[in-house]
Amino acid sequence: MTTGSAPFSRHEIYKHTRLRLSFSLSRAWVPLLLLLFSLLTACKDNSAGPAIPNVFVNEEINVSSQLYPELRRDGGYAYIGGGYKGILIVRQNAGQYTAFERACPYDPAATCSKVEMDESNLFLVDRCCGSQFNLQGSVMGGPAVHPLKQYATSLSGSILYISN
Repeated sequence: MTTGSAPFSRHEIYKHTRLRLSFSLSRAWVPLLLLLFSLLTACKDNSAGPAIPNVFVNEEINVSSQLYPELRRDGGYAYIGGGYKGILIVRQNAGQYTAFERACPYDPAATCSKVEMDESNLFLVDRCCGSQFNLQGSVMGGPAVHPLKQYATSLSGSILYISN
């Protein structure tokens, strides 16, 4: 055996080191890419609005009926069936009514999620999550970021039509 000879040439060592370094760098990117991917997929885009199921709504009520005495005054309200979890009707003024889905936009699937008029009759509240909404359905407080889902209303005489 000669004393000056190495088992590997300088070129082979360089090639082997470069290959190992290249492989380690590519392995270092894998966890980073996985983390980035999971962060991007975890942040879903809620700009489209709440995930309240769309159900067919075609209701009509007589606002002069004895069943709905609260609808005879501004700020009065009534609950009716229909929609996903029911419909809340609010009289804005003599000729204008708004109808809202009672499922809270924060977590509409929660069994306790149901928007109702507060005892003060000044705002709407979901006692399940604590979200509060004004009488036009806009968010006033709580975790909700989207307004209440509103249905179209049309008044003909004393008949109020509610639809989507």
